[in-house]
Amino acid sequence: MGIAMKLSDYLEVNQVEYEVLNHSHSGNSMQTARASNVPAHCVAKAVVLEDDTHAVMAVLPASRRLQLRELQARSGQALRLATEAELKGLFVDCEPGAVPPVGAVYGMETIWDDSLMEQPETYFEAGDHETLVHMKTRDFIGMMKGARHMAFSAQMDEERRPLF
Repeated sequence: MGIAMKLSDYLEVNQVEYEVLNHSHSGNSMQTARASNVPAHCVAKAVVLEDDTHAVMAVLPASRRLQLRELQARSGQALRLATEAELKGLFVDCEPGAVPPVGAVYGMETIWDDSLMEQPETYFEAGDHETLVHMKTRDFIGMMKGARHMAFSAQMDEERRPLF
């Protein structure tokens, strides 16, 4: 499949410099980092949440886990994980579980974790389980213009796998 059409169009319209990298099939962002030989803290992942009115995309490094209560407290929103059915309707040009972490592409409110700024380079799923987009972190953050950012993640314990 490669890069999702909506993402490709967004990158072109916004004149964002990037490169596309292929990797062996992966099932989650940590596997993607390993398959691509990229540090997990450089891979951005999306966790899609819902409140009573709309979808919200939380973006954080693959090496970290979302602290939902922290995000709810800091954002002032009552959020829950989106269901598979909700995700399927939102990301029609993506494979399940390979959501690009750029909410603006899908008209979605985005909140990004401050820890994303710690690395100069960012990688993220392009819409399937075998393609990564690579760009400068400043360009990645620039694509989230107008999005709120705050600290809402914690470093993952190597022994424990995150739920998301």
